[in-house]
Amino acid sequence: MATTALAYAHGACAEPLRGETVGALLRRAAGRWPDGEALVAPAQGVRLSYRELEAAAERCARALLASGVQPGDRVGIWAPNVAEWVVVQYAAALAGAILVNVNPSYRQHELEHALRHAGCTVLVHAREFRGVDYEEALDASDLPQLRERVLLGRDWDAFLARADGVDPAALAAREATLGCDDACDIQYTSGTTGRPKGATLSHHNVVNNAWFVGRALGYGPDDRVCLPVPFYHCFGMVMGNLAAACHGACIVVPAEAFDADATLAAVEAERCTSLYGVPTMFIGLLEHPTSRTRELGSLRTGIMAGSPCPVEVMRRVRAELGVDEVTICYGMTETSPVSTQTARDDSVERRVTTVGRVHPHVEIKVVDPATGRTAPRGQPGELCTRGYSVMLGYWDDEAATDAAVDAARWMHTGDLAAMDDDGYVRIVGRIKDLIIRGGENISPREIEEVLLEHAEVADAQVFGVPDERLGEVVAAWVVAREGATLDPDELRAHVAARLARFKVPRHVRLVDGFPLTVTGKVQKFRMRETEVELLAAEGATTSAR
Repeated sequence: MATTALAYAHGACAEPLRGETVGALLRRAAGRWPDGEALVAPAQGVRLSYRELEAAAERCARALLASGVQPGDRVGIWAPNVAEWVVVQYAAALAGAILVNVNPSYRQHELEHALRHAGCTVLVHAREFRGVDYEEALDASDLPQLRERVLLGRDWDAFLARADGVDPAALAAREATLGCDDACDIQYTSGTTGRPKGATLSHHNVVNNAWFVGRALGYGPDDRVCLPVPFYHCFGMVMGNLAAACHGACIVVPAEAFDADATLAAVEAERCTSLYGVPTMFIGLLEHPTSRTRELGSLRTGIMAGSPCPVEVMRRVRAELGVDEVTICYGMTETSPVSTQTARDDSVERRVTTVGRVHPHVEIKVVDPATGRTAPRGQPGELCTRGYSVMLGYWDDEAATDAAVDAARWMHTGDLAAMDDDGYVRIVGRIKDLIIRGGENISPREIEEVLLEHAEVADAQVFGVPDERLGEVVAAWVVAREGATLDPDELRAHVAARLARFKVPRHVRLVDGFPLTVTGKVQKFRMRETEVELLAAEGATTSAR
C-alpha cells in the first residue's frame, strides 16, 4: 500500500560544523585576508581592513578586561548601526562576555527591563536615536548591576585608553578559556504578547549559521554587502556581519537606520554586490524616485527576509533592481536565525513562492498543531526546527524555554507552513494571525498576495477584526503606489474576482504606511487595535453583510 511522504527534511551535509568562537572567527579572517576591507561606514568616514578591525576589537576587549569584565558577564550595546557596534560585537566575544543587543528604539521602561533582566554590568550606548535621549532614559532607570556606562563619542576614546594597562597576554589567556558552546549573545524578542524574552545564543549557534548563509550566497573576498538592516537583530549581526567575516567579504553600513536614499547611494558608490532587507525596505527602495537612475549594476545577490515576502515584490526586486540571485531566508532569533533558504540557482518560481529548503545540519518538520504529529507533505501545519541552531534558551526563563522548545529539542516557530514533495517550504501565515471567519480558516498572506497584484498597490497588510456574528472578518490596510488613486470598492472587486467570497476584505482602509518595528517588521497587532478603534469611532456595523 502506498504511503504519503511526511513533511520532514534533514539538511545532510558533508561539510562539518565549525567549532570556533566569534572571536576566533575574526582572528581567522584577519589572518587570511589582512588587507581586505572588512567594514565601511561612509557617514562616519570609517574604512577598516580585517587587520584593522581585529586590532580595534582587541583594544576594546582589553578595555573591557580593564573594566573588570569576567567571562559570562553581560555587556550591553544600545546604539543604531555605527562602526563601533561591530567593534563591540567582536570585543565582547574576545573577552568572553555575553553581548546584550538592546533595540535602539526602546523607551525607558523597555530598556530597564532588558538591562535588569540580563544583569548588564557595562553598557556602551549612543547619545540618542529618533528623538529618544538615551542618557535621560538611563538616568530614569533603576539598574543596580550596571556599574559603567560608555557614551559613544564623549567617553569612547577614554574607555579604549584603558587597554594600555592590560597586557595582550592577559587577553590571550582569557580567549584560551572560551569554548564554542558558551553563550555569546542575548537578543530580546519583540514582546507582542508580553514582556520581551531574551533569546540566548552560543558561539556555535551564530558562527555556523553565518557560515552557511554566506556559503549559500556564494560570498568571497570580492563581495561587498550593503546592510541597511539593524545590527541589534540577527539579520544584521549574524547574516550580515558574521557571514561576511566567514568568507572575507566587506560590510557596508549605509546609515544609522534604514534610509532608502542612503542605501541606494551606498550600493552605487561602494559597488555593493549584495543587498539585505525586509520586504518593506525593498518596497521603499523600489518606490524611491532615484532607484531607476542609480547605477546598481554591481548587485548580484542578497537576502529578503524578516517577514513573508510578497511574490510581486520579489519579481520587482529582480526586474527593477537587477538583483538576479536574491535569496529568501526563513528563520527566527531563537534559531540563530536561518532554518531554510532558497538557492541562487533555484528557479524564479521557487524563489518567489517559497522560503527554500532546509539549511545544512538542520532538521525541519511540519506538524498538525492540534495533535503534534508530523503532517503529510502539502498539508499546512506548524513549522518546527531542530539542530545546532536552536538557542540555548530564554535567559533566566525556564518556563518560556520549555514552552517553545519541546523535550526532543524541536523549536516550535508558531508559523504555518507547507512542505512540497521536493522539500521546499511555503509559509502561509502565523498561527496567531490566522483569521477564523465563521469557522473558515483564512490566511492573510493569500489575500495580501492578491492585493499586491493590483497595478496601483504598493503594499498591503491583512488581518482579522472582531465581528459579533462571525467571530472575525477580514480587514485590509493598503498603501497606494506614488501618484495612484485607489478605491476600496475596486480593491474588494479585485479580490472577489480571484478568491472565494468569504476571503474578500469587509473593511479596506487606505493608509500612508504601517506601524513597524525598528527591523521593518509590520506590527499587525497595532493595526488591529487601531482599526477596531477607528471602526468604533466611525460607527461601523459589526454584523455580517
